[in-house]
Amino acid sequence: MALGTLFVMGGGGALLIPYMREQDLWSFLLGHKPMWMQMIVGAIFGIVTAKAGWEIVRLPFFYQTKMFFVELIKPLKLNTGEVIFISVCAGIGEEMLFRGAVQPFIGIWLTAILFVLLHGYLNPFNQPLMIYGIYMVLVIGVIGLFTEHIGIVTAMVAHAFIDFILLKALSEEQLPPDNDSRSE
Repeated sequence: MALGTLFVMGGGGALLIPYMREQDLWSFLLGHKPMWMQMIVGAIFGIVTAKAGWEIVRLPFFYQTKMFFVELIKPLKLNTGEVIFISVCAGIGEEMLFRGAVQPFIGIWLTAILFVLLHGYLNPFNQPLMIYGIYMVLVIGVIGLFTEHIGIVTAMVAHAFIDFILLKALSEEQLPPDNDSRSE
């Protein structure tokens, strides 16, 4: 699935970027700022927002939301290498498509909403999940701004760090003793 994200979404984005952005792929990949700056800004933003996101879902109000994702991720028994691989594939593939090709068509904020909606975080019938989803729309919107003003590598690195930190935390979280968090 990670390779599919990388090659199908990323490849699709790479094919569409020259048409959607009226810019060659290489220029888009290089960005507006030096590569080292893109990587540092992406890493810092990804780490800070992932840690803040994790602290949000650790609040008692978000317990059911956190446990939903723990029950989804924990059974996969991902090791650190697999978490890194998934995170890097998603960071590159999803950003190439959404920030590279979709964003110039519908704009930064609609792309952020669409991205978070497709990830299932915007659910008006689940208040904690909806609140977390709004937080993620803001995070993804800023990543969209980074793409336009710094470069796509910033978005890719931020996304990879966010996924790595959250996937790692979810995979290390303990399931309740009865393995049914819905009863609490």
